[in-house]
Amino acid sequence: MRLLIVIVALQSTVSFTAAAEVPISLTLKEAIAMGVEKNLDVRAELYNPAQFEADINRNRAIYDPLFNAQTNYSDTKAPLTGIEGGAFSYGRMFQANTSLSQLFWTGATATASFNNTFNSTSIFGSLSNFWQSNLGISLTQPLLKNFGRENTDININVSRLSKFASLEHFNARLLNTVGQVRSEYYKLYSLREQLKVAQTSLELARKILNDTKAQVAAGVLPSMEIINAEFGVYSREKELIDAEKAVSDEVDVLRLLLQIKGKGEILTVDPPRHDPYEANEEEALRRAISRPDIKEVKRNLEIAELQTRVFNNQIKPDLSLSASSSLTGLDHTYPRNLERLGAVDYPAWGIGLNFTYALGNNAAENDYRKSRLKTEQTALQVRSLEESAVNNVKSAIRGVISSYKQIAVAERGRAYAEERLKAYLRKKDVGLATNKDVLDVENDLVAANNNQIQAVVNYDDAITHLWQVTGELLEREGVRMVEGDADKLYKNIH
Repeated sequence: MRLLIVIVALQSTVSFTAAAEVPISLTLKEAIAMGVEKNLDVRAELYNPAQFEADINRNRAIYDPLFNAQTNYSDTKAPLTGIEGGAFSYGRMFQANTSLSQLFWTGATATASFNNTFNSTSIFGSLSNFWQSNLGISLTQPLLKNFGRENTDININVSRLSKFASLEHFNARLLNTVGQVRSEYYKLYSLREQLKVAQTSLELARKILNDTKAQVAAGVLPSMEIINAEFGVYSREKELIDAEKAVSDEVDVLRLLLQIKGKGEILTVDPPRHDPYEANEEEALRRAISRPDIKEVKRNLEIAELQTRVFNNQIKPDLSLSASSSLTGLDHTYPRNLERLGAVDYPAWGIGLNFTYALGNNAAENDYRKSRLKTEQTALQVRSLEESAVNNVKSAIRGVISSYKQIAVAERGRAYAEERLKAYLRKKDVGLATNKDVLDVENDLVAANNNQIQAVVNYDDAITHLWQVTGELLEREGVRMVEGDADKLYKNIH
């Protein structure tokens, strides 16, 4: 029974290991989807707009009503100076005050208050106990400095524009990641194809070695040819080991990029593009100036312009209108005090202006100047990016055209190298070429095959690069970022 359990356990382990090492066949679309959904850098970047959403809601809290409640009790006893007989006065006071304040988009602050005070005082033995209540409302409205929605909502709008900028930064990260997935996907394809070339080259070198040994044994060739053939095998075995290592390294790169767990091989299903691609330069240039990185800097320019306008407002004098109205109640008992308050026996109101201005106003002036400088600097950065985008697009289009031509050149070179090898094999059969000659020519064929493989991959990479510099890669691959994805992260935090 124990032996049976051990055998079953071993079989289960072997089956699990085999299942875990099953190769994964990936289409390009599947690889891009995994990169978009699982890549750690992409996922981490999405937290930035979520944090700005928190900033937006935090800054909107300026419009939350502010309730305040305060109580206070004091008890005092003091001698009366200049009076004989040890006369003194004492007093007790109790306060219970509440208020509710509200900020408005104009910059005005309205406050409703309800204050209650109980006083008990004694002078020369006389006693006076009374309640006093006050119900009032006051309003303070800035008329110059800090007036209007733009000044009141400055922090809200900066957070909102910062969120938009962070979303564009996320799109730029997404764009780069999709481009990287495409490049690494086809790099793995090229390395596997080069591995096949190395395997074929080794098989041919081994065949030449076996044929050479037979010919030396038959006395047709000198024994020195065996050494040349063996060197050819050894050098190709090294090349095969290097090719296998390169494939394994690239599988790990793609596994990390796509967050694929396990140890199985990754097989690319889709070959790189081979058909001609016609690029519309005018359309490409139009798209390029709307790239996420440029739109991000434009959002920063909006922030700088907004802050400049607000700092310009801060240069103005501080002129505020204040108005208040209140009702007062006064009596020995609290209920009677409230009755007098409700009877409007003691109304009061007031209105006034408050003017404040810093002579010289150097702080506000220099804040404005610095903000203007930052705005102009950011505008220049936008221009620089747009002009760089134009050059990038033109260079990328030339790269696509050049890479496509290189495919034809590489294919002709491979075809020529194949015919040349066949010719040298025939020469070897009749003794007109040595093993070294054949192996040298075969080396040329290996290089030609690798050049042809790399030319096709370079062409696809050139198209990917063009789509990146125009910003259309995400649209081409059907990838779209939704603002709600960041909002979900914000809402899921408890």
